[in-house]
Amino acid sequence: MEYNEGPIPRHLILELLSDYQRPNDKISELLKNKELISIKRGLYVIGPKIDLPLPEPFLIANHLRGPSYVSLESAMSYWNMIPERAYEISSVTIKTSKLYKTPVGRFSYQQLKTPYYSFGLKNIKYSPKQTMLVASPEKALCDKVVLTPKINLRSIKQTQEFLMEDLRMDSEVLSTLDTKIIELWIENAPKKSSLKMLIKTLMKL
Repeated sequence: MEYNEGPIPRHLILELLSDYQRPNDKISELLKNKELISIKRGLYVIGPKIDLPLPEPFLIANHLRGPSYVSLESAMSYWNMIPERAYEISSVTIKTSKLYKTPVGRFSYQQLKTPYYSFGLKNIKYSPKQTMLVASPEKALCDKVVLTPKINLRSIKQTQEFLMEDLRMDSEVLSTLDTKIIELWIENAPKKSSLKMLIKTLMKL
């Protein structure tokens, strides 16, 4: 099957089943037989009964609620910035915040406004047909500061504690981050003073 690499929208399945007189009944049968899995209304992935790899969770996240990109702990784990593997895929969207509990995992989305939303995004080629949208290391960290409730970074000591104790980040990894790029975002960013303190702290490392 040609469409095995990402989530499949309903209209595409109906196209593939156009030879059937009652394609909707066929979809119900495929779901029942676990050849298809519904991850939300009108969006499916290949089921375990078909011997094809499940799409990469980040790809599923991009399709489940768009526009969106993978960020926060999920992106930080992807870039080896934090030791933990994130079990829930965390994303940022311009739509309202939402949590999806699907048969293939939990996907959370938090809202950020443009233009800040669109800074620091990377297209990562997962396969010849699929590209994932993921926050850069710098953007994932800024999003974490911006979207963590009650976090207002007011001193270098407090920022270091947040980065190294709360997030368990490594100082060597932190020293590789590009503060100049973060500076470019500040004017249009939420929590400007916290991000300025983040830059100050990173420059001290």
